[in-house]
Amino acid sequence: MDKLVQSTSHNASDDAGARTALPEYTERLATLESSGFKRLLPTQAPYRWNLRRLGLGRVLDVGCGLGRNLLSCSPESVGVDHNEHSVAAARARGLNAYVPDDFFASEDGRPASFDSMLCAHVLEHLEQSVAEELLVTYLPSIKPGGKVVLITPQEAGFASDTTHVRYIDLDGLRAHVENAGLEVVRGYSFPLPRPAGRRFKYNEFVMVASLRA
Repeated sequence: MDKLVQSTSHNASDDAGARTALPEYTERLATLESSGFKRLLPTQAPYRWNLRRLGLGRVLDVGCGLGRNLLSCSPESVGVDHNEHSVAAARARGLNAYVPDDFFASEDGRPASFDSMLCAHVLEHLEQSVAEELLVTYLPSIKPGGKVVLITPQEAGFASDTTHVRYIDLDGLRAHVENAGLEVVRGYSFPLPRPAGRRFKYNEFVMVASLRA
């Protein structure tokens, strides 16, 4: 596999994509995780439940950030992210995470090593061609018949981050799935019905697909 693809798969062609590789972006993620009411309420509980009910098995979390979603996955799951500072933060939590080059050079990077792939709040940071390349790069890591879960923010969430470059609704996610040669299983709004996404920035589009056996 081309080394350039491995090392740049997460990078968009503009400055917004480059900014997600900076230490400041890692600091922003850490601040968001512990800010305001999140310190007092179990705000991640619905999202953890949503991932667990999908029965994803061993997960490859592409764009894992600090490992927030990895914490909800099976212990043998692995994260990969182009931001080395975020990877270091995920490892500090006791999670198994890599930058792309190190992932593909590791035992975890062998083909068909994972039951499923999760790509949550990543594609909206990338131009379409780069996002499609990202999926194609990591799909060989998934076992035939495995699941692929793509998650993107709705309107309020999209507007909350200046590094977002492309709004992707369920139709857009379905196009990504089909372009990657995957089969759509289901798409839905979570945790609230679709209209809530215009004001509630934590409402998400979730697309579940499967890799053809």
